[in-house]
Amino acid sequence: MFAIMKASLRAMFRSPSAVVFTLGFPLVFILVFGFIGTGSTTVPVGFTATSDTSSVLYKALQANPALKIIRNQSPVDMEADMRKGRVTAILDITTLTPLPLPKYKVTVRTSTAGVDKIHLFWSVFNVTTSRMDDRFYPRASIADVHTDTVPGRRYTTIDFILPGMLAFSLLSAAVFGTAFLFFSLRQTLVLKRFFATPIRRSYIVLGEGLSRMLFQLFGSIVIIGLGHFAFGFTLVHGFSTFLEMLVLCVFGLIIFMGFGFVISSLAKNESTIPPLANLITMPQFLLAGIFVNVDAFPAWLQPICRALPLTYLVDALRKVAFEGQHLWNVGLEIGVLTLWGIAVYAVAVKVFKWE
Repeated sequence: MFAIMKASLRAMFRSPSAVVFTLGFPLVFILVFGFIGTGSTTVPVGFTATSDTSSVLYKALQANPALKIIRNQSPVDMEADMRKGRVTAILDITTLTPLPLPKYKVTVRTSTAGVDKIHLFWSVFNVTTSRMDDRFYPRASIADVHTDTVPGRRYTTIDFILPGMLAFSLLSAAVFGTAFLFFSLRQTLVLKRFFATPIRRSYIVLGEGLSRMLFQLFGSIVIIGLGHFAFGFTLVHGFSTFLEMLVLCVFGLIIFMGFGFVISSLAKNESTIPPLANLITMPQFLLAGIFVNVDAFPAWLQPICRALPLTYLVDALRKVAFEGQHLWNVGLEIGVLTLWGIAVYAVAVKVFKWE
């Protein structure tokens, strides 16, 4: 078994296509999104449910193109986004005296995670209130401002993108790599010759599977390491978070390899493997929340998105990496992946062929 694993692993490291598809594509996406960073010039701000949205101050802030007003979001979600730096500030506007001489109490709630845009927010806010001061109170201020800063972690583009690209790299490598490998071994009768030797059939499959797992584990280490040290990808608990992400990668890879076993057995010839593999990988690439949060999809499409195994692996990686949760905290995601694994390997055992 270890001889098969060693030979297969050596062959993968010597294969340019295997290296490019495992490391090349994910690294390109990570580099692109890592350099993009947070280059937006607009400042996302929210307002509490009790804010006076009929006030002239609110309307003046709303009309400012430098501010992006967050709408239709629950207070809990807005608070969470503010602590992650997605929302720069949450304002509460209380009317103290109405027109024609309006006066407002403004409470501005921010977090340390939004430090990159908070200065821009204050610049916009001060310009807006100064203009209104000139209009209503030439020698006084319209707003009585109170501030409240809470601790938080900045949620960057790379924190969202990297777990998605890492999970999709595991999916595509497991499905395409396993399907092509075992189909080729079957077509060249190598698998049949293995079967004729004293080695157990399970060891043959395990040897090939372990080699692919080690190869992908190497790729995962490179991707996470580059994201963390080059672009500041968040690993909340440091090395322990890194190890937990690797455990999830191995778990996801084992399950995704089951799809490859099924395809390699169903394919009639080599040209039918890519369409079958794309039928499994492409919907998940588009709908599993790699580039856009699942909540952004239409309501009728979200149940489909949440039924895909890749969605749960991506969610688990993000929760462990940024939110600091542990493996026992992502039991739902691991449970759904386990159900997918049981189902797909039941099919794989049923259809697997040695020749």
